[in-house]
Amino acid sequence: MPLHMIKLCVGAESIEDLQFWVRERLEQAAREGRPQEQHHPTRMIPKRIDEILEGGSLYWVIKGRVQVRQPILDLRPFVDGQGIKRCHIVLEPRFVPTDPQPRRAFQGWRYLVPEEAPTDLDAEVGSQLPAAIRNELAELGLL
Repeated sequence: MPLHMIKLCVGAESIEDLQFWVRERLEQAAREGRPQEQHHPTRMIPKRIDEILEGGSLYWVIKGRVQVRQPILDLRPFVDGQGIKRCHIVLEPRFVPTDPQPRRAFQGWRYLVPEEAPTDLDAEVGSQLPAAIRNELAELGLL
């Protein structure tokens, strides 16, 4: 079973914000002739890389709720210009809405075992709703 990661999506108000940000970065890379690859740098290098690369996803916490996940394509350790070890989390630029799951703030990223990961939203039940409405329905216990 794949191991997942979970991380706060600081600055994003919604899934749509995250999608816009990623789209902008990929378009900028294309304009500059760089590979169009979405990666997110992080300070800590996961020790369980093999388990994550067996099909794990990065679950994003937006506004206090896990709302979306992205499949992880690769984890690439590197050393930055200041000599600090870091890791690029390479993500598939595909966004899978999840059942909104409350999550307290934390720093960095955490491992997320499959049993604790929120389920993907059923395409017929709620995934077409804007995130704000999904969150409100979840707070009311209706979704």
